[in-house]
Amino acid sequence: MKVVVLGAGVIGVTSAWYLARAGHEVVVLDRQEGPALETSFANAGEVSFGYCSPWAAPGIPRKAIKWLMMEHAPLVLRPKLDAAMLRWMAQMLANCTSSAYARNKSRMLRLSDYSRLCLAELRRDTNIVYDQRMKGTLQLFRTQAQLDASLKDQKALEADGIPFAVLDRDGCIRAEPALAYTSAEFVGGLQTPQDETGDCFKFTNALAEMAENRGVAFRWGVGVRRILSDGGRASGVETDTGTVKADAVVVALGSHSPGLVAEHGVRLPVYPVKGYSLTIPIVDASRAPESTVMDETYKIAITRLGDRIRVGGMAEISGFTNDRPERRRRTLEHSVGDLFPGGDLSRAAFWSGLRPMTPDGTPVIGPTKLPGLFLNTGHGTLGWTMSCGSGQLLADLVSAHAPAIDARDLGMARYGR
Repeated sequence: MKVVVLGAGVIGVTSAWYLARAGHEVVVLDRQEGPALETSFANAGEVSFGYCSPWAAPGIPRKAIKWLMMEHAPLVLRPKLDAAMLRWMAQMLANCTSSAYARNKSRMLRLSDYSRLCLAELRRDTNIVYDQRMKGTLQLFRTQAQLDASLKDQKALEADGIPFAVLDRDGCIRAEPALAYTSAEFVGGLQTPQDETGDCFKFTNALAEMAENRGVAFRWGVGVRRILSDGGRASGVETDTGTVKADAVVVALGSHSPGLVAEHGVRLPVYPVKGYSLTIPIVDASRAPESTVMDETYKIAITRLGDRIRVGGMAEISGFTNDRPERRRRTLEHSVGDLFPGGDLSRAAFWSGLRPMTPDGTPVIGPTKLPGLFLNTGHGTLGWTMSCGSGQLLADLVSAHAPAIDARDLGMARYGR
């Protein structure tokens, strides 16, 4: 088939790669001038197959009130008269139960572990390079209460057969020797050794080049106006440079996906949740993290990417705003400066991006009520982690092949739509 993929972030490019590998003629459209220039540009860098949890969890409503009062808050709410925001927040609160958390986390772990296998296969097949490391994630707990609360995550990891280790303070320092230099208090951590790190921007650009060599056509600087239908099925897209006909259309436009599919009766519950990052040059490798350290108190990931440190985190619910207040920068600086002192923060590059999040934390992958129209979006903070598995799964569904994992609860069907 001829398949048009809308969006050239990490999800769109991996979708294009696996569709082309399945034998389809693929065209990718993006409004930017190259791959991964929006949400995929400077994310946290963690490829966290094991550290993979929905934001909606038991106790979150109570914690959210506390977070909103913190100086360095992991959650920022800038409310506005926005029906989509209010509806999304209400749906998220409805998922803050023990049963919903267990169900959603199991879905996420299933997809992320599949993505781990797909990424490993991709590396073997292509020798792709993107500042990757395979040294795990360390979720760092500053308090005993945080360590105790991780028990539910340990049970979920155990149930899905994903390796983990609970470490005391000394064990954390053995895993991340640079923590020996900090005076910050922490009691222990949860290590997921199969997790990886890597530069999502480098990966996406490298894979886009390989996809182009495989015949994928990338059209840059193209704005998509609407999805076309003919005879009761998707037939292409109308852009600001003309019409592109297709047998199937894949929407991988992140937070901008809902507005495009609404015309066809698809009520996609994806909303932008802004995150921030700093990229800091390493001046002393002995004081830098080896892999990813997740500061549980501030929900900030500190990741080694080659000769740089990427510090990413926070969840700001403020619609499609993409400003960068200095106080958000100070939160990132506080976390990395506290745990890994000695870096040159004056040379850090400050960035923000809009993560496409669903209320239950699970992405939406698969067909819609309009035949020929497919979705691959809503990955939230885990688009980089889930990208290869999502791309392969999407390609299988478009090709009408039986996927390697159960995908029935990963699509719109779970919303009864």
